[in-house]
Amino acid sequence: MSGPGRGRPSAGAAARGDARLVGLFLDMLAAERGAARNTLDAYGRDLADYLDYLAEVGTAAIEARAETVRGFLASIAERGLKASSSARRLSAVRRFHAFLLAEGLAAHDPTATLQGPKQARGLPKTLSVDDVDRLLAAATEAAEVPGIGAKARLRALRLRCLLEYLYATGLRVSELVALPRSAARTRERALVIRGKGGKERLVPVTEPARAAAQDYLEALERDGAAGTTASGERPTAGTARLFPADSESGHLTRQAFARELKALAGAAGIPARLVSPHVLRHAFASHLLQNGADLRVIQELLGHADIATTQIYTHVLDARTAAMVRDLHPLGDARPAAEDEPG
Repeated sequence: MSGPGRGRPSAGAAARGDARLVGLFLDMLAAERGAARNTLDAYGRDLADYLDYLAEVGTAAIEARAETVRGFLASIAERGLKASSSARRLSAVRRFHAFLLAEGLAAHDPTATLQGPKQARGLPKTLSVDDVDRLLAAATEAAEVPGIGAKARLRALRLRCLLEYLYATGLRVSELVALPRSAARTRERALVIRGKGGKERLVPVTEPARAAAQDYLEALERDGAAGTTASGERPTAGTARLFPADSESGHLTRQAFARELKALAGAAGIPARLVSPHVLRHAFASHLLQNGADLRVIQELLGHADIATTQIYTHVLDARTAAMVRDLHPLGDARPAAEDEPG
């Protein structure tokens, strides 16, 4: 009969060992891949779920087999979670086991032959050009209310600046709220953005966005030290951030911006559930494609590492292609009726 320290490790020791391996994996993502805090948190949550399952079935990560991972996926389905949740967790588990194999910490990868759950890829939510125009008009009106106080005007100008920048550039919301103040001071008509993985890209900025930034910056440097947002974040002027706030990050949080944007949607007569910073990013991409922009250009502007990520917008291209064939092809629907053609 084997005692402690002999034979298989105890369940507690296996769990601690697996947690250490996950920690090493997350350290690698941060150090070598430049993964953002949100990305690391998401991997951590998905892998914690996986480790809970491994502990439940009494298997250590380095001993997992393909059937172990299949059992984990089945447990996700039994909990009623969507196929997208299962696919995301499998992606995290795949990368974790690939890391263990590459580092010599495991002798095999149990996910190598596994197929992910099939899921329909939905089209991204977006807004029409008219919807965006209504949002911009509502933001402008809020900043021009007669008799508006300095604090309220500063908040309104900030929201208009955020909205103009977001729709003009298609930035990720995390990139937008963290912009340096130099972004509004530069005379250049483009911004250098450091995106995921530390990769830099050049993003043009429209004149309306530049003008909105100048109006906001003037108000910030004049009134910012006394201003406080509706969410309690103080946009103090004495920092290098364009959208400073008394928060852990030193700038306006994504959540605070999302709340203000939804309130603006209500003022514009648009259901708040349809509007978010990410929806504005989708609108930026979709509207450019509708007007003839190349998909590769959109990929660069959005900062997508893989063109496959950008291809969710091909429904716009499909519609445009169909319209071109209909309108321009000699045998398309737009050709004159036979009886109207000259004899």
